[in-house]
Amino acid sequence: MKNFKEKLSERVFLVIALSALSVLALITVFIFVKGLPIILKVGVFNFIFGMKWAPSQGAFGIFPMIVGSVSVTLGAIILGVPIAICCSIFLAEFTPASLRNIFRPAIQLLAGIPSVVYGFWGVVFIVPAIRNYLGGPGLSILAGSIILAIMILPTIISISEVSILALPRQYKEGALALGLTHWQTICSLLLPAAKSGIVAAIILGIGRAIGETMAVIMVLGNAVAIPESILDPVRTLTTNIGIEMGYASGEHQQALFSTGIVLFIIIMILNAVAQYITRKK
Repeated sequence: MKNFKEKLSERVFLVIALSALSVLALITVFIFVKGLPIILKVGVFNFIFGMKWAPSQGAFGIFPMIVGSVSVTLGAIILGVPIAICCSIFLAEFTPASLRNIFRPAIQLLAGIPSVVYGFWGVVFIVPAIRNYLGGPGLSILAGSIILAIMILPTIISISEVSILALPRQYKEGALALGLTHWQTICSLLLPAAKSGIVAAIILGIGRAIGETMAVIMVLGNAVAIPESILDPVRTLTTNIGIEMGYASGEHQQALFSTGIVLFIIIMILNAVAQYITRKK
């Protein structure tokens, strides 16, 4: 009887796991079936490196939006990664357990706040501050980078902290026994030893930033053009889909699915790199 229950549970979990994979496979097939025809018609090079996005005129170039996605994500990395790594070091090495139990849930709570709330906060505080003190329309790469930098903090902090805490205690005890200070131990031993986990955390954070839609729709300005400074408005791949999918049809709709294919491939590459680095550890 016991073996029967165990085998039944195993089958049930197998079916649930396969159903999740089936949903992923169906979404992938659906996106590629819908998006590939327009890519084949326009040409892969013209679609990816085309400078003009005018669906009503049959122009489907997404290069300005690729530049917008890369610039906003790069800004989020520059602003968010140093803060996240410092927070993870603080939580892992300097915070007493009592305070850690307060800080950790508070940081994880950032991941649970809806993205539209971040976008609204950016429109009310960040955008006017940039417009008043730095110039430009305020709706810009800088505003999007600040919002995304905050949004990727929970991912990078949590995984980096776990990577540092997972190191054998003998590492730290041996370094301190040899006369290294606490900071020297962290900089010369713990961080290099946890490097693969920290890099994987950063890559997952990049994936979170590239995939974000609602918050960046509200603060980027959504201009389809190559930006000349961080104070210029841009449009990302995700915002392009989010803004136009509601009224698109025909080839226009197919082009938006094609944009999704490019985004899907970018996210899959980032996840594969993160998995490789994690397994390498």
